Amino acid sequence: MAAGGSTKAILAALFANAGIAISKFVGFLITGSSSMLAEAVHSVADTSNQGLLLLGQKTSQRRATKEHPFGYGRDRYFWSFVVALMLFSLGSVFALYEGFHKLSHPEPLKSPIVAVIILLVAIGLEIWSFRTAIVESRKIKGDATWWGFIRHSRTPELPVVLLEDAGALFGLVFALFGVGMAMLTGEPVWDAVGTLAIGVLLGVIAIILIIEMKSLLIGEGATDAELDTIMDKLATGQVLRVIHVRTQYVGPDELLVAAKIELVPNLDLAGVAAAIDDAESRVRAAVPAARLIYLEPDLYRESAVTAD
Repeated sequence: MAAGGSTKAILAALFANAGIAISKFVGFLITGSSSMLAEAVHSVADTSNQGLLLLGQKTSQRRATKEHPFGYGRDRYFWSFVVALMLFSLGSVFALYEGFHKLSHPEPLKSPIVAVIILLVAIGLEIWSFRTAIVESRKIKGDATWWGFIRHSRTPELPVVLLEDAGALFGLVFALFGVGMAMLTGEPVWDAVGTLAIGVLLGVIAIILIIEMKSLLIGEGATDAELDTIMDKLATGQVLRVIHVRTQYVGPDELLVAAKIELVPNLDLAGVAAAIDDAESRVRAAVPAARLIYLEPDLYRESAVTAD
């Protein structure tokens, strides 16, 4: 997938979070709400995260070098992994610390209605950002469930933005609940409860992202559907069978395919070259991400199926 859709979602999240962060800090200074402060720090972390995702998109476009012959596509995975770490450290850990602090030293809120108004406006902005991420994700999600898309997408930015925006929305609801209950009951402890809920929520989201981005960094192969298509397109024409195949994403938009194939017998050198070229063309037409294809003609043997 081209990075355009994910860039649009990132920019929407960046502008929304930057505006929300400023308003939340103002709300905290007025009200003293720990939920508001936790949400403000969360929004600052999210704003920084969008910047890192954009940085990853930029650096991943560098040309391949001798040291990095397959290019820098995995920069997008690396910066998405850093985003997950920041979400955990700046978002979750800070919110948990602030929540426990206010739970042991509760302080009454000042002008809580200001916090409610700011949170409601923030919810509206986050809905806009979340909707943008959903619209862009649907273009590549296909028939997969949303959880399946997050688990199996090879494009890291959209799952990151989706989970961040979902976390931001639920976090705002938790903050609104905490402030609202503190207003209704006169017990500031509810504000601390809302803050702790935000910390737990962000921690869960961050751990999910850390696990997924780590898997992409290590190297994931083609999806099951892509692999079936590759096998089908290879084993056609002058190719009798695919002896074995290995795939790996070297970047979100670039798939490496290496395979041993058995060709029809008695082909001359020109025929072998033509058969390999045709097989590569078929695969690239069916799976555009398969830009790097290395095919080795061989004879089928039982031992060759598992050989490198």
